[in-house]
Amino acid sequence: MKYSNQNGAFIELHEITPDNCNVLKSSKNSELSLLWFNSDNNILIIDAVTYTFNKNDIISLTEFHKIEIVKINALKLIRWNRSFYCIVDHDSEVGCKGILYYGASNLPIIKPNDENIEILQTVLKMLQIEFNSKDNLQLEMLQMMVKRMLILCTRIYKLQSNYFQKEASNIDIIREYNYLVETHFKKKHSVSMYAEMLNKSPKTLANLFKQAGNKTPLYYIKHRIMLEARRLLNYTDKTISEIGYELGFTDVQVFSRFFKNIEHLSPSEFRNK
Repeated sequence: MKYSNQNGAFIELHEITPDNCNVLKSSKNSELSLLWFNSDNNILIIDAVTYTFNKNDIISLTEFHKIEIVKINALKLIRWNRSFYCIVDHDSEVGCKGILYYGASNLPIIKPNDENIEILQTVLKMLQIEFNSKDNLQLEMLQMMVKRMLILCTRIYKLQSNYFQKEASNIDIIREYNYLVETHFKKKHSVSMYAEMLNKSPKTLANLFKQAGNKTPLYYIKHRIMLEARRLLNYTDKTISEIGYELGFTDVQVFSRFFKNIEHLSPSEFRNK
């Protein structure tokens, strides 16, 4: 199923099986996806990390994720572009920026309970119905269903991650920090730079992250740089010097030391392993 219009907006819904699983790897610029697994033991390598997904697991991906397919049994793929629905511009509506998408932490894996599954299935059914509606309200209705799906997934993920135990204002600061890191990690490597953008002190940020968990603000910067470094080493032919420069390191030796301190392998050893 697919909807598109003359302004370039599009959304598509696919039933993915072993026969058409390469659709997962055909993402284009400014696209976001939700993958809802309909069976157990689906295996994907995402950014060089192997994941096994079971029935009713849901994950959110951007065009920046690099996917290798090991085993696919069955899943549903919802994919749309920014022209259809921009989660950044509409963050006040869905609140998933920095949580489901454009976060600097690990891949979010949503695990709905039976009650949530029933609600999500209802929303998905409504989305499928709207693909077949050919009136002037079709775009708005499709957007409404996607928005509802994102709100539900964000709510479920927050609940399973204990977000609701934190103050709302602190959650918003952490979300915005994650988004800023996602946007600027290639040029800005220090917590103080992001603290200035948020009009907070580095100490305030450190305290907020300490309350939220055991990872520091600096961890998220380093983690995002390393994620991109692994992507570039695994999926491009760029030299180590070129990769280091792209990630904001003017000296390749500094980049190599940074990489080895975290990965315990040099960039060349990582690429050749």
